[in-house]
Amino acid sequence: MSSFYSEEELSQLGLKAYGKDVLLSRKTSIYGAENISLGNHVRIDDFCILSGNITLHDYVHIAAYVSMFAGETGIEVEDFGGISSRTAVYAESDDYSGEAMINPTVPDKCRKLHKGKVSLGKHVTVGTGCTLLPGVTIAEGATVGAMSLITKDLEPWTINVGIPCKKVKERSKKLLEYEKYIIDKNIEE
Repeated sequence: MSSFYSEEELSQLGLKAYGKDVLLSRKTSIYGAENISLGNHVRIDDFCILSGNITLHDYVHIAAYVSMFAGETGIEVEDFGGISSRTAVYAESDDYSGEAMINPTVPDKCRKLHKGKVSLGKHVTVGTGCTLLPGVTIAEGATVGAMSLITKDLEPWTINVGIPCKKVKERSKKLLEYEKYIIDKNIEE
Protein backbone atom coordinates (compact mmCIF):
# COMPACT_ATOMS: atom_id res chain seq x y z
CA MET A 1 0.00 0.00 0.00
CA SER A 2 1.24 3.50 -0.89
CA SER A 3 1.94 6.06 1.80
CA PHE A 4 -0.30 8.45 -0.19
CA TYR A 5 -4.07 8.23 -0.60
CA SER A 6 -5.31 6.60 -3.79
CA GLU A 7 -7.62 8.48 -6.16
CA GLU A 8 -10.59 6.57 -4.75
CA GLU A 9 -9.59 7.40 -1.16
CA LEU A 10 -9.12 11.08 -2.03
CA SER A 11 -12.67 11.16 -3.34
CA GLN A 12 -13.93 9.89 0.02
CA LEU A 13 -12.12 12.46 2.18
CA GLY A 14 -14.77 15.13 1.59
CA LEU A 15 -12.36 17.75 0.23
CA LYS A 16 -13.94 20.86 -1.30
CA ALA A 17 -11.98 20.17 -4.49
CA TYR A 18 -8.87 18.41 -5.73
CA GLY A 19 -7.14 18.10 -9.08
CA LYS A 20 -5.09 15.44 -10.83
CA ASP A 21 -1.80 14.01 -9.60
CA VAL A 22 -2.46 14.83 -5.93
CA LEU A 23 -0.18 13.07 -3.45
CA LEU A 24 -1.64 13.48 0.04
CA SER A 25 0.05 11.51 2.81
CA ARG A 26 -2.13 9.14 4.79
CA LYS A 27 -0.37 10.57 7.86
CA THR A 28 -1.78 14.08 7.29
CA SER A 29 -4.28 15.36 9.86
CA ILE A 30 -7.20 17.10 8.14
CA TYR A 31 -9.74 19.28 9.96
CA GLY A 32 -12.59 20.76 7.92
CA ALA A 33 -11.92 18.83 4.71
CA GLU A 34 -14.95 20.50 3.12
CA ASN A 35 -13.00 23.80 3.21
CA ILE A 36 -9.78 22.49 1.63
CA SER A 37 -9.05 22.77 -2.12
CA LEU A 38 -6.02 21.14 -3.73
CA GLY A 39 -5.00 21.92 -7.32
CA ASN A 40 -3.14 19.73 -9.82
CA HIS A 41 0.28 18.26 -9.01
CA VAL A 42 0.05 18.92 -5.26
CA ARG A 43 2.12 16.93 -2.77
CA ILE A 44 1.60 17.01 0.99
CA ASP A 45 4.05 14.94 3.01
CA ASP A 46 3.80 13.09 6.34
CA PHE A 47 2.63 14.59 9.63
CA CYS A 48 1.17 17.80 8.25
CA ILE A 49 -1.86 19.48 9.83
CA LEU A 50 -4.39 21.13 7.50
CA SER A 51 -7.10 22.98 9.38
CA GLY A 52 -9.70 25.37 7.99
CA ASN A 53 -10.11 27.28 4.74
CA ILE A 54 -7.03 26.27 2.71
CA THR A 55 -6.45 26.62 -1.04
CA LEU A 56 -3.36 25.14 -2.66
CA HIS A 57 -3.04 25.84 -6.39
CA ASP A 58 -1.02 23.82 -8.94
CA TYR A 59 2.48 22.40 -8.43
CA VAL A 60 2.52 23.06 -4.68
CA HIS A 61 4.64 21.07 -2.22
CA ILE A 62 4.00 21.05 1.52
CA ALA A 63 6.86 19.24 3.31
CA ALA A 64 6.67 17.05 6.40
CA TYR A 65 5.47 18.49 9.72
CA VAL A 66 4.01 21.69 8.25
CA SER A 67 1.03 23.05 10.20
CA MET A 68 -1.52 25.26 8.47
CA PHE A 69 -4.12 26.83 10.80
CA ALA A 70 -6.46 28.76 8.52
CA GLY A 71 -9.72 28.88 10.48
CA GLU A 72 -12.42 30.69 8.52
CA THR A 73 -9.96 33.41 7.48
CA GLY A 74 -7.94 31.38 5.00
CA ILE A 75 -4.52 30.38 3.71
CA GLU A 76 -3.72 30.36 -0.02
CA VAL A 77 -0.60 29.10 -1.80
CA GLU A 78 -0.41 29.91 -5.51
CA ASP A 79 1.23 27.90 -8.31
CA PHE A 80 4.76 26.52 -7.89
CA GLY A 81 4.79 27.37 -4.18
CA GLY A 82 6.54 25.40 -1.49
CA ILE A 83 6.61 25.30 2.29
CA SER A 84 9.52 23.46 3.91
CA SER A 85 9.36 21.14 6.90
CA ARG A 86 8.38 22.21 10.40
CA THR A 87 6.88 25.52 9.30
CA ALA A 88 3.73 26.86 10.97
CA VAL A 89 1.27 29.11 9.15
CA TYR A 90 -1.38 30.96 11.18
CA ALA A 91 -4.30 32.87 9.64
CA GLU A 92 -5.79 33.13 13.13
CA SER A 93 -3.98 33.37 16.45
CA ASP A 94 -4.84 34.18 20.05
CA ASP A 95 -4.04 37.60 21.49
CA TYR A 96 -1.38 37.03 24.13
CA SER A 97 -1.51 40.56 25.62
CA GLY A 98 -3.58 39.45 28.63
CA GLU A 99 -6.62 41.40 27.43
CA ALA A 100 -8.43 38.10 26.82
CA MET A 101 -8.05 34.42 27.56
CA ILE A 102 -6.30 32.07 25.19
CA ASN A 103 -6.91 28.58 23.76
CA PRO A 104 -9.90 26.89 22.23
CA THR A 105 -11.15 25.34 25.47
CA VAL A 106 -12.52 28.65 26.83
CA PRO A 107 -15.72 30.29 25.53
CA ASP A 108 -15.26 32.41 22.39
CA LYS A 109 -16.59 35.52 24.18
CA CYS A 110 -13.56 35.28 26.53
CA ARG A 111 -11.07 35.14 23.65
CA LYS A 112 -9.64 37.69 21.25
CA LEU A 113 -8.23 36.45 17.96
CA HIS A 114 -5.89 38.16 15.52
CA LYS A 115 -7.15 37.22 12.04
CA GLY A 116 -5.86 37.83 8.54
CA LYS A 117 -5.64 35.77 5.39
CA VAL A 118 -2.17 34.41 4.67
CA SER A 119 -1.31 34.54 0.96
CA LEU A 120 1.74 33.10 -0.77
CA GLY A 121 2.12 34.19 -4.40
CA LYS A 122 3.43 32.18 -7.35
CA HIS A 123 6.94 30.77 -6.92
CA VAL A 124 7.09 31.54 -3.20
CA THR A 125 9.32 29.24 -1.17
CA VAL A 126 9.36 29.23 2.62
CA GLY A 127 12.36 27.62 4.31
CA THR A 128 12.31 25.11 7.14
CA GLY A 129 11.19 26.05 10.63
CA CYS A 130 9.52 29.35 9.77
CA THR A 131 6.47 30.93 11.37
CA LEU A 132 3.98 33.00 9.37
CA LEU A 133 1.57 35.16 11.36
CA PRO A 134 -1.98 36.28 10.44
CA GLY A 135 -2.47 38.71 7.56
CA VAL A 136 0.89 38.16 5.87
CA THR A 137 1.22 38.30 2.09
CA ILE A 138 4.40 36.96 0.53
CA ALA A 139 4.42 38.39 -2.98
CA GLU A 140 5.24 36.45 -6.16
CA GLY A 141 8.74 35.02 -6.33
CA ALA A 142 9.78 35.94 -2.80
CA THR A 143 11.67 33.40 -0.71
CA VAL A 144 12.10 33.09 3.03
CA GLY A 145 15.19 31.60 4.69
CA ALA A 146 15.06 28.95 7.40
CA MET A 147 13.93 29.79 10.92
CA SER A 148 12.43 33.16 9.95
CA LEU A 149 9.47 34.91 11.60
CA ILE A 150 7.21 36.55 9.03
CA THR A 151 5.14 39.33 10.61
CA LYS A 152 4.61 41.63 7.62
CA ASP A 153 4.21 41.49 3.84
CA LEU A 154 7.26 40.64 1.71
CA GLU A 155 8.06 42.23 -1.64
CA PRO A 156 8.07 40.31 -4.94
CA TRP A 157 11.21 38.55 -6.13
CA THR A 158 13.19 39.10 -2.95
CA ILE A 159 15.17 36.88 -0.59
CA ASN A 160 14.22 37.42 3.05
CA VAL A 161 15.57 36.05 6.35
CA GLY A 162 15.54 36.61 10.08
CA ILE A 163 13.52 37.36 13.18
CA PRO A 164 11.74 39.48 12.21
CA CYS A 165 12.07 38.61 8.53
CA LYS A 166 13.78 41.26 6.37
CA LYS A 167 14.82 41.56 2.74
CA VAL A 168 18.48 40.78 2.10
CA LYS A 169 18.59 40.89 -1.71
CA GLU A 170 16.71 40.48 -4.98
CA ARG A 171 15.89 37.01 -6.36
CA SER A 172 16.59 35.82 -9.91
CA LYS A 173 13.65 35.30 -12.27
CA LYS A 174 15.39 32.67 -14.40
CA LEU A 175 13.05 30.02 -12.98
CA LEU A 176 10.25 31.56 -15.07
CA GLU A 177 11.85 29.88 -18.10
CA TYR A 178 11.28 26.51 -16.40
CA GLU A 179 7.70 27.44 -15.58
CA LYS A 180 7.10 28.07 -19.28
CA TYR A 181 8.65 24.69 -20.12
CA ILE A 182 6.40 22.87 -17.62
CA ILE A 183 3.25 24.62 -18.81
CA ASP A 184 4.08 24.11 -22.50
CA LYS A 185 4.89 20.45 -21.84
CA ASN A 186 1.49 19.88 -20.20
CA ILE A 187 -0.33 21.51 -23.12
CA GLU A 188 1.32 19.09 -25.58
CA GLU A 189 0.62 15.93 -23.51
